[in-house]
Amino acid sequence: MSDKELYRQKRQAQLDEWRAEVDKLKARASGASANTQLEMNKKIKSLESKIEEGKAKLSELSDASDDAWESLKDGVESAWDTLKSSVGDAAAKFKK
Repeated sequence: MSDKELYRQKRQAQLDEWRAEVDKLKARASGASANTQLEMNKKIKSLESKIEEGKAKLSELSDASDDAWESLKDGVESAWDTLKSSVGDAAAKFKK
């Protein structure tokens, strides 16, 4: 298996983990007060948008030639850093 494919699989697994974390936040939001629900729903929407951006970056990476994927890797890393931070912040803020 190529380095590109291994990298893509690793990032896909992280996206799946973050999707599961967002699902947990949704479950917590359903049992929260109205004000907290509003705040959580806003954050969940933002996270879902960032996850979609991450999926788009992975798709772009998958479509890249074996020679070109290394140059796209920096953009993927930047998106991942932002997403990781956002998910971590939301999970910590809304932890029960």
